[in-house]
This record gives sequence, C-alpha cells and structure tokens, in this order.
Amino acid sequence: MTHVVIVTDRPSFESTWMPYLTRAGVTVEVVHPDRCASALGPSKPVLLDGASSAWDEDELLAHAALARSLSVAVGVVLPSSAFGATEDLLDDVCAMRVARRDEEVPRVVASLLRAGNAARARFEYLTVSPRGEALLGVAGDGSASLLARPAHTDDDGGEISAITIAEDAQTATIELTSGKRFVLEASRFAPSPATNGTPSSSGQLAAATQALALSSIDGTKLGARIRELRLAANLTQAELARRTGIHRPNIARVEAGRHTPSLETLARLAAAIGVPTASVLDIGGDAS
Repeated sequence: MTHVVIVTDRPSFESTWMPYLTRAGVTVEVVHPDRCASALGPSKPVLLDGASSAWDEDELLAHAALARSLSVAVGVVLPSSAFGATEDLLDDVCAMRVARRDEEVPRVVASLLRAGNAARARFEYLTVSPRGEALLGVAGDGSASLLARPAHTDDDGGEISAITIAEDAQTATIELTSGKRFVLEASRFAPSPATNGTPSSSGQLAAATQALALSSIDGTKLGARIRELRLAANLTQAELARRTGIHRPNIARVEAGRHTPSLETLARLAAAIGVPTASVLDIGGDAS
C-alpha cells in the first residue's frame, strides 16, 4: 500500500485532500512544514501545500528539491497568486506535478500514487534508445532510464525483433532476430531509494544517465520536433498545456529552443500528444 505524506499547516488543505487519498486506498501522514525535512523518506511520495504560511517560495522550492534529491516523488499545490521566478523551476523539480488550480490536484495526486514503490517497478514504456546502444525504459512515475546492452546473459547484442511487456508490467520479454529471448525486470530501470539522507549510487547513476542522454541534444531541433508533433496532432499550445499541466509560456519556451526539458517532462509531453517518447527524440543525428 502506498504511503503519502501531506505537508501543511492548514486544516482546510488537509480536510480537502485527505478523503481523496484515503478513497484511493493509500495511507496518509500529515506533517507540519517545520517537520517536512525529517519526514522525507524512501517510498513515501509527498504533497506540499504551497500556500502554507510556514514557508516562502524559496523555502518551498528547497524542500521540493530536497525530496527530489532523495528520490522521493514530490507534488506541490500552489496558491492562486503567481509564484514568481521559482515557479518554472518547481515544474522541473517536481516533474510537472504542480497544481495551480484545485481541479489539477487529482492529476498530481494520481501521479504521486503511480510513483509509489509498486508503480516504480512497472514498465510504462520500453523501447530501443534512439541512440541504438541501449534500452530506454519509462517507469510508472514517469522517470526514464537507459540500460546498456548486453542487458542479459542471453543478450547477444543483435537486433531486437520484439518487446512484449507482461500484463502486470513488472517484466518484459525481449526477442532478438537471432532467435534468442530473455526477460527483463522493471526494477532494473527504477532508481534505488536513498538511505540515511544520502542518494544511492543507483539513483545518482540514473540521474547522470538522464543528463547524458539530453546533453548532446540540440534544444532548437528538439523544440521544433515537439512543435511538429503537436501540430500534426492538431493541438494548440493551450490544449497541450491543459493536458500536461505545464504553463503555455513554458511550452512556448521549449518549442522555441530556449529550454531543454528533462526526460520525464518529454515523456509527459509525448503522452499528451499521443506519441511514444522515442518519437520526440527522433530529431536526426543529434539524438541518434
């Protein structure tokens, strides 16, 4: 059972979202913002009340970033008033789990629930990396990781002919043109939780791998590719913003090449457009 931590000092916030979470079958722990840092722990997604009087926007960002550094899935409910310069950064730190209106909170909560331990050990998507030398997997929480080949003792490094994800999404069968096949567990793609306040080496490796995967991508070409796919799907920036919860100006920045999003954000954009993440990364030589 997923355990979710609500961080707030407002009874109204607790009373609004506690029933939603309990109906979803999760256990809920409510802590005061002053105790947030010590309450963060592995396998405990956290929902932060951005309207709490206990912290300003910099303190909110610091706590969200601390949660992310500990491999804790984090969501934020912002007040209706604009949050200034830190708002865009909150989007990135929280993997777009930022609600700016009450009606967006169920989306954020649902994403947090998918980020629980059971969800992290699930394949939402698995393919050959556009670079060709690794497998690219997207976990239940939206995180993306690369697994170098050979990925198994039966992996001869040859061309992959089929990838079949099991019904429980915890394993996938890889078939090679050579006739060999092997089974991968989704847990191999999920970063290990941090312990004692220190990120695990697996978590650091996953973060470094994601950074490396995007480091050589041309932001202008990537933005143009996202715009191309959005227009092909007959979507406006406003509609894409509504589907993803990303502010339209932020989408405009990405499409203009002024901001290179994380792999998690790319996965969210791809899902909203209705294409595989690999299609977004298919931008020619820079991504292959």
